[in-house]
Amino acid sequence: MAANTTTGGTDFGRRIREQREQAGLSRTETAERAGLVPQYLIYLETSPDSAPTQATLIRLAAALGTSVSALSGAGLNVPPGQRGAAVKPVLATLSAEECQALIAGGGVGRVLFVEAGRGPVAIPVNYRMDGDDVVFRTGGDARLTDSLRQASVSFDVDHLDDALAEGWSVLLTGTAAVVTEPDELDHVRSLGIEPWAGGVRQTFVRLRVHQVTGRAIRATG
Repeated sequence: MAANTTTGGTDFGRRIREQREQAGLSRTETAERAGLVPQYLIYLETSPDSAPTQATLIRLAAALGTSVSALSGAGLNVPPGQRGAAVKPVLATLSAEECQALIAGGGVGRVLFVEAGRGPVAIPVNYRMDGDDVVFRTGGDARLTDSLRQASVSFDVDHLDDALAEGWSVLLTGTAAVVTEPDELDHVRSLGIEPWAGGVRQTFVRLRVHQVTGRAIRATG
């Protein structure tokens, strides 16, 4: 499931495109069936800020032979994976290049390490890619920073779309260290990593990746 720039990286745009392609329709044909101008359909497929009305969703769903729920991603406020599998799911192994394309934009991932006295732990963090390295910010939690001295640390990034029963997961493994050198600190601060959790989080960690693996589930039926 390689990254697709024609959808602007949005799930909604990707759902429209995938449903349209499954129906064998061009953008012009879809727009005509839905009573929309083609330029507006292009906007819906590519803009990260599109906010169609319910009437537009109904017309699009009818034109594509699908449901409003399938297009809008209804149910995304519940834990993923509660819906059934696709009719003909395909589990594919991703190449390192495909994995890197999927995670290139940064976002939220999970740093995986072993905490003394507890065992494996996963902590969600906001991250950015810096070349092949993963960089993230933390609040200087000793559990995490002490554990980074381990020989190997992993980082997981994944994405699930219940409406399409599709998803992917990328696992990176390497060695991690807190960034302390002044010039490097200036550089990682410029990456624009903004933790969703807020608060004072001035500790930057760099994971030097040695291995990348990934899998994707695609719906083909």
